Amino acid sequence: MADMAVSAGESRMAYYLPRLGFWLAVLSGLMLAAAPLGWRLGVWHFRTAFWYVMEPTFFVGVGAAMVSLLALFWWRTTSGGSRVMALAGLAAGLLIASHLLQLYAKAFPIPLVNNTPLPRIHDITTDVENPPAFAATLALRGAEKGNSATYAGQELAKQTQAAYPDIAPLKSGLAPDEAYKRANETAHGMAGWTIIKSDPAARTIEGSQRTLFMGFTDDFVIRVSSDGVGSRIDMRSESRQGTSDFGVNAKRISAYMKALKPKLG
Repeated sequence: MADMAVSAGESRMAYYLPRLGFWLAVLSGLMLAAAPLGWRLGVWHFRTAFWYVMEPTFFVGVGAAMVSLLALFWWRTTSGGSRVMALAGLAAGLLIASHLLQLYAKAFPIPLVNNTPLPRIHDITTDVENPPAFAATLALRGAEKGNSATYAGQELAKQTQAAYPDIAPLKSGLAPDEAYKRANETAHGMAGWTIIKSDPAARTIEGSQRTLFMGFTDDFVIRVSSDGVGSRIDMRSESRQGTSDFGVNAKRISAYMKALKPKLG
């Protein structure tokens, strides 16, 4: 009788654990999708999405992975369908939890993952002494009640240079007008960018880009100026919302400079 009770208990665990792990993974996926959706629809503030939706999502994902892993210990007494559910719950739980862990590790120290996170800044420029100024995007920033477009000064400059030493102006032997023409063509060819204004007289290009996941809008301005007999290209990229950009603005500047450099000859 005792053996039969143990066998029945094992059978119940083999049945329920894979399903519990699988549905926890489904729940974590729905929570992860709800975080940006609620912000985009105006249901909640983006801070609510980060701290009260996405942070619990991490723990639900971990729970899904752990329960699914435990379910696999009942492999011999688990049906084929339950095994698939356990493997799916394990894979999805790990994927969601690892994605969120890597995201938060960019801005916060997490032992064994990243003890030196990026500074909590959102305004990056190649020229910290004389940053390119926003103009065409100011009305849009104001309508969204976004961050100030005024550069924060030397403390921000120090943090930028320490975190992103490779962010620097691009210099060319081309005349400024020709360099501007190629800079403008490159900007129009960048995937996901919306060019709001190109000003040949001032040699500036302004635009914006929405981040893929949360849908935050970041503004950028590119400036081409004279540099001796050649030219110098500077860029500034700033998030409209939040205090930390998770490295997105620096990544945008690096991608543009990398695309532009071979076109300058």
